[in-house]
Amino acid sequence: MPPPTLPFFVYGTLRPGEPNHDHYLRGRTRAEEPARLHGAALYDGPGYPYAVEEPGTVRGDLVTARPEEYAALLVALDRLEEYAPGDPRNLYERVAREVVREADGTLVRAWVYVAAPAVAEDLRHRGSRLATGDWLALR
Repeated sequence: MPPPTLPFFVYGTLRPGEPNHDHYLRGRTRAEEPARLHGAALYDGPGYPYAVEEPGTVRGDLVTARPEEYAALLVALDRLEEYAPGDPRNLYERVAREVVREADGTLVRAWVYVAAPAVAEDLRHRGSRLATGDWLALR
């Protein structure tokens, strides 16, 4: 069964103005709007962040793909995040979570790439948590 068609919550290099936004998202989206993910904290990674599921809030953007671009975009983002369903070597897991639109506070179910369990555990012990929950605040 194919995964559901959901928007994406992006919080790092895929956000507008960041390097992967133009490469992966420009011209493929119908909407991009500020949003928050509750129940996750942001950790600094090697040039990109990880959302770790634990108490906290991550700031990012809710990205809705153009329908004709959705399937290709899902494949491209899975490849970028080195995510393969069920692979124990994943650095990220793609999970469906509720995010909050900043404009009106509505909840939207979206795909989020969160740190895979082994990576999350390592980050909790040795990582650097970003207090603001906002990757762009480091720029």
